[in-house]
Amino acid sequence: MFTRPDELSDADIVRVVADGWGLEATSVEWAPVGFGSHHWHVRSGAHRWFLTVDDLDARRDRGSETRDQVGIQLRSALTLARSLRDSGLDFVVAPADAVGKHVVHPINERYLAALYPYIDGEHHSYGAYPTSAARLAVLDRLVAVHTTRLGGVLAIKHLDIPRRAELALTLAGSPSGWGPGPFATEAAELLDRHRGALVDALARFDERVDALHHSHPSLVITHGEPHRANTIDTRDGVMLIDWDTARLAPPERDLWTLIDEDPTLADAYTERTGVEVNQTTLAMYRLHWDLSEISLFVADFRAPHEDTEGTRLAWAKLQECTDPIRW
Repeated sequence: MFTRPDELSDADIVRVVADGWGLEATSVEWAPVGFGSHHWHVRSGAHRWFLTVDDLDARRDRGSETRDQVGIQLRSALTLARSLRDSGLDFVVAPADAVGKHVVHPINERYLAALYPYIDGEHHSYGAYPTSAARLAVLDRLVAVHTTRLGGVLAIKHLDIPRRAELALTLAGSPSGWGPGPFATEAAELLDRHRGALVDALARFDERVDALHHSHPSLVITHGEPHRANTIDTRDGVMLIDWDTARLAPPERDLWTLIDEDPTLADAYTERTGVEVNQTTLAMYRLHWDLSEISLFVADFRAPHEDTEGTRLAWAKLQECTDPIRW
């Protein structure tokens, strides 16, 4: 996240590193990196670590979800990453074991922390891969993940649009619940302009989800968001980070962004796995991404908010994702 949570001090970070991993932090530094989790650089003697902290309230997809349910899903995903790495997939950047062999440790009832070894290499911003070689390198990593078989993996949730109830209120024309905040009025007007297209897109998405469930697709272990910002280029090749969305799902969940950039990668995936890529399922996951982004940003702007680097970026992304041409 681009805004540090007021509730967490450096002393909290030092304490959780000691309690959870038995490390004495000699320095901690908050890092404004991406959406989703909060991040800190941690030094313990000569060793460097990267700490992620997740807000269980912010991770709720539905208002009815409890912190315990959200925490279980996060633990399951990060435990899966740990299992993948332990099975021999060294490119999986997995959390270090905390006390009791858990992969996360609570700071308090709201926040869960995970600790990772710091990876030296080239980090990237969100965006397209620069070359065919870069895309193929990631495709090969995904093939290795998709062809690994592990027990006890949670299947993906029912392809819900997170915070959809709030989006539905907005699309139904509810005038209340926006802000206060600098982007509330503009966001409300933007959604009003695209109401019809969004209602149609949601209906089309529901139809595709229903068709997918009736087709009984094969499920594989998926990363969930293998875009460029979730990779690090190292001397040992490309590493995949941010496994908090890992689940069993159709392979297209991981493939749609790569194939959008280069359609020939569908054939490359089939050559490597013998599995035909379903174009309708690709389109469904593409639509799921945009609708999920829209729904989450709408929830942000319906809540009280301020003008920060994070909300400015959210406003830019909301405008991008509500362009009907994308659908």
